[in-house]
Amino acid sequence: METTSNDYQMSFFKPSTAIARHNRGIVIWLVCIWAIATFGFQILLRVIQKPTPEPAYTVYEKVWPQILSGTANSVEMQEFAQSSLSVLAKNFITSAEREALGNGLSWAVLELSPDQQKTEIISQVGSFEKLMEGTYSITDPKYISEKNELRIRVSKILALSAFDVRSRVLAIELSSKGMAGFAEANKEMIPDIMSKYLIHNQSFLTDFSFLGFPFHYFYSAIFLLILFVGLCLLYCIRIDRRNKLLGIQD
Repeated sequence: METTSNDYQMSFFKPSTAIARHNRGIVIWLVCIWAIATFGFQILLRVIQKPTPEPAYTVYEKVWPQILSGTANSVEMQEFAQSSLSVLAKNFITSAEREALGNGLSWAVLELSPDQQKTEIISQVGSFEKLMEGTYSITDPKYISEKNELRIRVSKILALSAFDVRSRVLAIELSSKGMAGFAEANKEMIPDIMSKYLIHNQSFLTDFSFLGFPFHYFYSAIFLLILFVGLCLLYCIRIDRRNKLLGIQD
């Protein structure tokens, strides 16, 4: 009786032929290269990184003690408000953090306003708040007009230039309720908020630019993709060469 055997059964972990063992070796080496290139770079970034504050944090750190003690002069109040806006301009902060910063900003604006204009400014901010609640399109002409009017007025109070991008969010972050005073609970939140958003881990790998890209971005988003395609090509070339040496044809 003729016996048959299945020569097509293969196991990556227990190769039974020379070509299978060679194939496994190549795959393991290529996966190791890819893993080292991918995860090794992230580990290296972690090892050499150091906390680096943004300029806005340095300004905040300088004036915050005076804000807490109530001895801040007008310039220090302006600098505190500007540093708060630096965080408020980031679109991924939480609602609680936004409320705390908005309270500090609104309070500082009213404190810096001339006494004869305080009531008018509170009224203008309150009027814009009501307009925002009833506006469903940011292209509404009345919304745009009142927003720009409030932005221009408060930018002068905070010494913000017309080209400062932070002024673009100024009007929508003001709160008439927040102008009544700087709540203690919000004051306690400010240091953690500022350090969270204005201190970043950096290194020479993140500061260095390559082909117009930050190097860490180029490496992760472009180089690793090219490397993966290159490893696939290398695998095909090595397997083809081995098959020719062993006389194997597809």
